[in-house]
Amino acid sequence: MSDSILPEDPSRRAAVVTTCAVGAAGSATVAWPFLKSLRPSERALAAGAPVEVDIADMAPGELKRVEWRGKPVWVVRRTPEMLAAVKKDDGRVADPKSSRTAFPTPEYARNEYRSIKPEYLVVVGICTHLGCSPSDKFQPGPQASLPDDWAGGFFCPCHGSLFDLAGRVFSNMPAPDNLEVPPHMYLSDTRILVGEDKA
Repeated sequence: MSDSILPEDPSRRAAVVTTCAVGAAGSATVAWPFLKSLRPSERALAAGAPVEVDIADMAPGELKRVEWRGKPVWVVRRTPEMLAAVKKDDGRVADPKSSRTAFPTPEYARNEYRSIKPEYLVVVGICTHLGCSPSDKFQPGPQASLPDDWAGGFFCPCHGSLFDLAGRVFSNMPAPDNLEVPPHMYLSDTRILVGEDKA
């Protein structure tokens, strides 16, 4: 008796080999849609992808909103007056050098202006208290719900937290931390990539 698992008859051998090949192809055809369904969707892949922001047409004092990973990201082109206001707020904010670690600030933004280039601020527009979205209140001076000496910044209407024009939270506010600075880098003088940096 032969030790081979294939039949001795050549025609039967060909039939067994053909049947096995067709069965393997059929199994692969049936398994492919299932395996493909396990991949993240194109939308999910795109949601986590870095986002390019064109800042070429931004006027001084303007805020541009984009979405990255389902979060609002704000890019603010600050005026010289706005930058001067940031300096004045140093003694009034809870974490002037962004040294707290709950929302780690990238090394390149651990400075007074919390930015790579002082003119441009890039922050996630979500309050660090309970996840509300603050409003931009760039106009200085007395206004409803704001201090009389308001120099401009962001106001969270949910519980009253105030942030300066660098996204730093004022002392004694419900929000425990500064607004998050996402990873970002400059692709050119007019384009910022949010969600990725050289590090």
